[in-house]
Amino acid sequence: MTVYSVEGLGVTIGGKAVVEDMRCSVGAGECVALAGASGSGKSQSCLAPFGLTPGIASGSARLGDTELVGLGGAELRHMRGRDVGFVFQQPLTALTPHLAIGKQLAEAWQRGGAPAPDRAEMSAALARAGLDTPEERLDQFPHRLSGGQRQRALIAMAIAHRPKLLIADEPTSALDAELRAEIMALLDELRTEQGLALLLVSHDLAAIRAHADHIVILNEGRVEESGPADRIIAAPQTAYGRELVAATPSLSDPAPERPAIGPVLLEARDICVSFMRPGWRRGRLDAVKDASFQIREGEAVALLGGSGSGKSTLARAISRLGPMDSGHVSWRGEPMPGRKKMRAEHRRLIQPAFQDPLASLDPQWRVSDIVAEPLRHLRPDIGKSGRIELIERALQDVDLPVDFASRYPRELSGGQAQRVAIARALVAEPEMLLLDEATSALDVLIAGRILELLTKLQRERGLAMLFITHDLAVARWLCHRIAVIHDGAIVEEGPAGQIAAQPAHKVTKRLVAASV
Repeated sequence: MTVYSVEGLGVTIGGKAVVEDMRCSVGAGECVALAGASGSGKSQSCLAPFGLTPGIASGSARLGDTELVGLGGAELRHMRGRDVGFVFQQPLTALTPHLAIGKQLAEAWQRGGAPAPDRAEMSAALARAGLDTPEERLDQFPHRLSGGQRQRALIAMAIAHRPKLLIADEPTSALDAELRAEIMALLDELRTEQGLALLLVSHDLAAIRAHADHIVILNEGRVEESGPADRIIAAPQTAYGRELVAATPSLSDPAPERPAIGPVLLEARDICVSFMRPGWRRGRLDAVKDASFQIREGEAVALLGGSGSGKSTLARAISRLGPMDSGHVSWRGEPMPGRKKMRAEHRRLIQPAFQDPLASLDPQWRVSDIVAEPLRHLRPDIGKSGRIELIERALQDVDLPVDFASRYPRELSGGQAQRVAIARALVAEPEMLLLDEATSALDVLIAGRILELLTKLQRERGLAMLFITHDLAVARWLCHRIAVIHDGAIVEEGPAGQIAAQPAHKVTKRLVAASV
């Protein structure tokens, strides 16, 4: 039985067509995946018929017997609340920041007319979506959760009212391979048990390979090709389809030759970080426990682990961007000052680029102001003409035209925004980059270009890199060494190829198995 179908669907924004002649249907218990690069029209074609984007839908989009195109706002809200669940790409912006997770889950639970749930029911719903310590998570606010934990909470809310159709817009892009497999297995289970129809948006063909029944590949708003998932993955018929399949990282791909490395640049020993527990529970939560590792000149080291494993907390501690309870950090053999005693000459040495490039760029600033920001604080000795020269060089280093300096973030694609973020990190001429999930929010084509850019910077500038990631295939491709972190402790460390081919710890073995 067909749950949702579109025929000749078009979407326009400001008079410009962003989706044209889109056709697909999803049956009960079926998964249809929309794949394609950023800007191909995947999200617009899914969300515009439900009134969730600025786009104006035309053609036909039917949920059961109800035509959505042309419905008013109140009618669409009723349909969304009763029959459809949504999982959005950026969970932090999709969750209400001032409400605890439990309150938001209870609100979602009652959309379909069900009575208010008790804590045990809500805790079980969070546990089923893969959240650890679910009873504790009910009292936490979104900012206290990692990106992957927020995504799992959002999935629990989306299915709480037992919808007929679930629209999942990049639901696993923030998750590590093991959790990605678990979440997709959960969605498969819901399809089987409840007859849930799943419309899945993804740029990661590897993540949907074993789960989608049908794949529709979009390119610049048009259907490039469509067919059974097995056939699309094994033998795509178009050049664009073949490019997407080839760009999907795999552990079987040969790793590029890595630049030579030098003496020890940064050494971290016995790093411990803890936080106060939220809510009624007393005491502190150990986020990082006695972690130690080194980074050499020109070396790329990956901190690999699942969501909430402590990767970002450890990286922020050693770079003095976040708190540290105890431990020692040295730079070229000299102790690095604490966070409150860091001077500009120390801050300049390690520069960050974060997971969500658009969220890390000030929307009211031009690119030139964004890239120049570190210079104003870390290199006040440089005059205006010197700043302009360094800005232009940084943009050229990340393969962006100099005229991008006059653009605003809203005028950039995801890949361009990430290049600007990397340019901002490079402009102060650091010796190490801290890259926190720098490619996980990007489609496979753009992510591949960013990885090639980082390899070029390693080779040309001799930059060291601390690369935080949950993607083993990406870590193996880019990095010299991998340190696997679990529950705040480093459980295994070694050359990237060895970790991927011969994992020793059970956690690493699970990550490898989930990445194959």
